[in-house]
Amino acid sequence: MKRTHQKFYNIIEELYDRYTSAIEAGEDVGVMLRLAEEIDLSPALLARMILEKFYEKHSEEGAEPATKSFLTKLMKDTTLIKDKDLAYEIYLCVVYDDQYGAITDCVKHSLGQEYEFRLQRMVKDLNIPFRDEEHLRRHGYDKTPDIKLEIPFAVDGFVVNWIESKALFGDEEGHNTYFKDQYLSYWNRFGPGLVIYWLGFIETLELRTEKCIIIREDFPTNITLMDPTSIEPHPVTV
Repeated sequence: MKRTHQKFYNIIEELYDRYTSAIEAGEDVGVMLRLAEEIDLSPALLARMILEKFYEKHSEEGAEPATKSFLTKLMKDTTLIKDKDLAYEIYLCVVYDDQYGAITDCVKHSLGQEYEFRLQRMVKDLNIPFRDEEHLRRHGYDKTPDIKLEIPFAVDGFVVNWIESKALFGDEEGHNTYFKDQYLSYWNRFGPGLVIYWLGFIETLELRTEKCIIIREDFPTNITLMDPTSIEPHPVTV
């Protein structure tokens, strides 16, 4: 969907005309849902495109411009849309879309928290001391991984200082964004770390793993913990 939905912007005028014609003809509610199914496009994405086109055509002098934030606000609260037919059509698209939209975002957020708690339990079961995001933020860190290990461990010889949990599938586009906005900052502050894409990831990510992170799809079982007894104490000189 991410790869192909941009092409529909080239025919948005046609899609908008089909929507308005159906409304004027008195077709049953669910016009956008049926149109989205016909062209194989996410209902929420189609709704946003038609909403943007509607405000382009019906912009009034002095009215709030159809910015990205403005459209997002309307998608989250369709009662703010003046056209009642358009408002209800967009509402249906948001409710019935199981991939995109405000409701799906809430589900993704909840799933993300669930996997973060799961990761914390795994680390606790191994008696590995760590700090979570809340603790790091209280101490002034602006970029915070899900887990910052107090004592690093190794995975396949790679030293891990922090762990980031992602309850999603790792693709090239998403990974590159996260690497630029998050992982690189963690590496600069804490050193190399581990990223877990719980729903899997494409093989090319693992093949070109940067030196500052390793990627897994589950918590690794072959970790090597630090053995304090292996460190020889330095002789004390008086």
